[in-house]
Amino acid sequence: MKAIRRFTVRPVLPAPLRPLSDLARNLRWSWHAETRDLFQSVDPEAWSAAAGDPVRLLGTVRPARLTELAGDRRFLRRLTAAADDLDDYLTGERWYQTQADGLPAAVAYFSPEFGITAALPQYSGGLGILAGDHLKAASDLGVPLIGVGLLYRHGYFRQSLSRDGWQQEHYPVLDPNELPVTQLKGTDGAPARLSLALPGGKALHARIWLAQVGRVPLLLLDSDVEENDLGERGVTDRLYGGGSEHRLLQEMLLGIGGVRAVRTYCRLTGHPEPEVFHTNEGHAGFLGLERIAELCEKGLDFDSALEAVRGGTVFTTHTPVPAGIDRFDRELVARHFGADAELPDIDVQRILALGMETYPGGEPNLFNMAVMGLRLAQRANGVSLLHGQVSREMFAGLWPGFDAEEVPITSVTNGVHAPTWVAPEVQRLGVRQIGAQRAEDALAVGGTERWDSVAAVPDEEIWELRRTLREQLVWEVRERLRASWRQRGAADAELGWIEGVLDPDVLTIGFARRVPSYKRLTLMLRDRDRLMELLLHPERPVQLVVAGKAHPADDGGKRLVQELVRFADDPRVRHRIVFLPDYGMGMAQKLYPGCDIWLNNPLRPLEACGTSGMKAALNGCLNLSVLDGWWDEWFRPDFGWAIPTADGAGTDPDRRDDIEAAALYDLLEQRVTARFYERGRGGLPDRWIQMVRQTLTLLGPKVLAGRMVREYVDRLYGPAAQAHRTLTADTARELAEWKARVRGAWQAVTVDHVETTATTATAELGATVGLRVRVGLGELAPEDVEVQAVSGRVDAEDRITDATIVPLKPTGAPDLEGRRLYEGPLSLDRTGPYGYTVRILPTHRLLASGAELGLVAVPSQDVVEGAGVLLR
Repeated sequence: MKAIRRFTVRPVLPAPLRPLSDLARNLRWSWHAETRDLFQSVDPEAWSAAAGDPVRLLGTVRPARLTELAGDRRFLRRLTAAADDLDDYLTGERWYQTQADGLPAAVAYFSPEFGITAALPQYSGGLGILAGDHLKAASDLGVPLIGVGLLYRHGYFRQSLSRDGWQQEHYPVLDPNELPVTQLKGTDGAPARLSLALPGGKALHARIWLAQVGRVPLLLLDSDVEENDLGERGVTDRLYGGGSEHRLLQEMLLGIGGVRAVRTYCRLTGHPEPEVFHTNEGHAGFLGLERIAELCEKGLDFDSALEAVRGGTVFTTHTPVPAGIDRFDRELVARHFGADAELPDIDVQRILALGMETYPGGEPNLFNMAVMGLRLAQRANGVSLLHGQVSREMFAGLWPGFDAEEVPITSVTNGVHAPTWVAPEVQRLGVRQIGAQRAEDALAVGGTERWDSVAAVPDEEIWELRRTLREQLVWEVRERLRASWRQRGAADAELGWIEGVLDPDVLTIGFARRVPSYKRLTLMLRDRDRLMELLLHPERPVQLVVAGKAHPADDGGKRLVQELVRFADDPRVRHRIVFLPDYGMGMAQKLYPGCDIWLNNPLRPLEACGTSGMKAALNGCLNLSVLDGWWDEWFRPDFGWAIPTADGAGTDPDRRDDIEAAALYDLLEQRVTARFYERGRGGLPDRWIQMVRQTLTLLGPKVLAGRMVREYVDRLYGPAAQAHRTLTADTARELAEWKARVRGAWQAVTVDHVETTATTATAELGATVGLRVRVGLGELAPEDVEVQAVSGRVDAEDRITDATIVPLKPTGAPDLEGRRLYEGPLSLDRTGPYGYTVRILPTHRLLASGAELGLVAVPSQDVVEGAGVLLR
């Protein structure tokens, strides 16, 4: 019989064991090995059955066992030590507390998904794992972050395969009472609630769940409450599910509801109010509108409130393709705002203007969440050096007249949380080399350029470690493969062959990620005969472990999965290549350490960062990747291989895949396998071990989430907090009025005449040329603008590259026509074709960038032709 209602019945812990509850409720256990070991010792079988989830473990352990542990003095000593260690971690001074004054009192970090642990399945892929690692690293560093997301009742889907290899989705119901979260409650003990107004007088209500991620509170909003109608209850049903209106409501709840949740949390707990709001992708962009509405209620006008909000906002874009951005029909957005819905005191047209694609090539009737995110943030960044460049080009239309390299989007390359992703065996190796505390600091905080202590580890130890990790992966793969085939309908009698799947002494390649077409899951199948030869080579075989999920609505991605699965089902090669369904954090933590090579072959430059290769590298796995994302930035032949690309604009996509697949096969046949199987005098693959050593020494410190979060603090959070404090009501009003005045007068700003003291088209290196520029400023004053000389080498089309920018100085009063003269020296500091131009930009002490307004005045063609602008 099926139950009509479900309860969670928890045991009452004996008084001596009460600290177990606190340890279970703080997700630091997910990256703290000693705490996990303590829980495992409570009941090893129950721990395994609970899939390493302390909350589930404590809900199932036998009362007799609890009584036994309450009298076990050795266990109680370990428990006391773990509880004291957590208390010290939560209250002690950390990196952030040792920095100079001026950093934000708190930062609110919004993301649609968070991958903290498999026990809290609220993530789908890289974006969520990155957000989880960001929170963990912030906790380790002592950064006062507040995370904000949604609590999805079904999370993301679980994946299985049909008998013929077609992806099937399952959505298990998640009971928050069985998750490591607690309800946020008011002073009266009642659950805290918030609501959003919906069209037609309806409302969307939500409660707030709290997950404690070390020192960082994570607020998760849940619409599955009795006050809501059935439709509204389902708003937080699935991650990335539903149609446009469903997604819009999710993003309104995340952004607007998230700000209200933060305000509630700070009021109830006394946590400092955030001075900086960081939106991780455009999904949470509506948070800026709610903050504008807050300031308007305090008497600011919309434009002044917008400036105040922009100063304290950081926006991170993660997508290198327009198709990856949420866009909504303008009428749908308009219906959900204004007098009859949410934020009734703000003109709907002002809201729409923030997200409309009002630039060449844009869709005028679509509301773009990333565009709104950029317009609402004074500081923005991509997630790798290359992705920053791609983002500047992709969004250049928002800053017309500026070269892409001057678009105000910087980059902070992603990192990964080493204590989460490094195998215990690798951690123990570090502890043996430098001690427990130094090893913990090296992995969590970082700050050094190299891990030179790796040099002292003997070759034999490194090779034995790598074989141990590979062997553990082999056992894990066989267990998961057997479970998968049972789900596909196979009987145990058919599965004897699984005992021979993979070999712990064979070069093992891993490939695991989401399955959009640009990641090219099946590039390895381009020439199946060559792949079979690699897999079955009598002396230098390779074996492949593949995993990945296609989006439920992406039949093209599902076909790629099926194609890979059918190849892996072939009896000739199934002992050498496997596809593991239901890729998630639990699988990943076994997969990264056990592989020798991490393969990544996206279409360049469509991989924003690609952090899976970073996690593999931290375990001594070498990367074999297209030069995209982080690998484009940090690749060196000392510790990996670059797959040559054919990414010219004129290359046919099929031919490109053929070329790049052939390059991949060549690398594997001629260089990778040879290096792995080559043995030195001592019987070890000396050159391979040296590459592993270089990976750990040189890449290890770079790929840390601790390094990433420290960069965010220094380069984005700190300046944003300063801008937030500077932009008081009065200064925000001043800036808004100045911008309005400049925009209104800019049409009259002109460069009228340019002349130079150069008399010929050639000059000597080190010479100085005098520059005189006559400009018209209309109604603006000299203090409103900066006149600049821009110079540098020029290419064949006379475009200035690697530009040097020098401000010119005004001389004297305006002439009879109101024109002003600016002068300055032009230093010829480079040989070869050299050129210059001049331009006028708005300038104000409260601007973060000269390009912020997207206004620039340059010489007309008539002025250019008379200026002698090239020196050759």
